[in-house]
Amino acid sequence: MIMSIANTTPRRVVRRVSAIAFLLTGMLAFSSPATAGVSGPAFYVDGELYRTVGTPSDFSDTGAPDHSFDVIYSIDVATNVAESKPGDQDFNGGRWRVHSVTIADLDATIASVDGNDSGTLDFAEEVEAAIALGLAVDHGVVRSFLCPVIPVPRS
Repeated sequence: MIMSIANTTPRRVVRRVSAIAFLLTGMLAFSSPATAGVSGPAFYVDGELYRTVGTPSDFSDTGAPDHSFDVIYSIDVATNVAESKPGDQDFNGGRWRVHSVTIADLDATIASVDGNDSGTLDFAEEVEAAIALGLAVDHGVVRSFLCPVIPVPRS
């Protein structure tokens, strides 16, 4: 049944529009692909691939101290790299501060900083060395959130 807005008081119109907006927001939050299960390989920690489950969490404006998060480097031309994982003494339970990192020449960067000869950036120390050498640029924290760290099964 379609109702005419012309015969409705302004207060009712506002309530109906607000209710519709609330319902749509809720539907979008729960239907997002980022919340739809375990990902494929998402990032490296200490040379090992991990996956995760996307969550709609956002800790960006909580005021939580930096030490309560681990760093994950979101690299524009390579797989992401994190500094900590479950079992590490300093692991913060999947609370992440995401640093956006750009690399102009990935091959030259890998040739310069690949400490374990893996052919990729797969240790936080390698990313940090690339930043220190000016081969990569850390644009700072772009997001703070919570997501689990799940080992990728070995074939």
